[in-house]
Amino acid sequence: MTVLLREAIGDRLRHARTNQRRTLREVSRTARVSLGYLSEVERGRKEASSELLAAICEALELPLSELLHHVASDIGAVSQTPDTVPDGRSERGKLEGGRVLPTTLSDDLSDLRLQPMLSHRLTSKIGKTPKAVVAA
Repeated sequence: MTVLLREAIGDRLRHARTNQRRTLREVSRTARVSLGYLSEVERGRKEASSELLAAICEALELPLSELLHHVASDIGAVSQTPDTVPDGRSERGKLEGGRVLPTTLSDDLSDLRLQPMLSHRLTSKIGKTPKAVVAA
């Protein structure tokens, strides 16, 4: 399973905006980005430049480094290979219906696009190493 960087970034930006109960229009004005383009970035349809990401993060009062750290953790947790025990079962997560079910990710991803792959609320903190099971 592949998670695209632009989708993970968009999910995190939308998550930050909705947690602040702000509209696309408000953030797009503050960031000086068109509403349509910001919407496309949040949906993972457009690759945002570093300047655009910096402007959006500033409008959200979200450090760019924090955004990128969360995105890296999210992608890493979904793409890591499992540790297995001698009988072949995974020690670090579960497989249900051919989906990846990470055991830990950074912060709460319950309302992000990754959510359909997850069967439980995630509770790990940034400092912990993300772990996941990837099924082929």
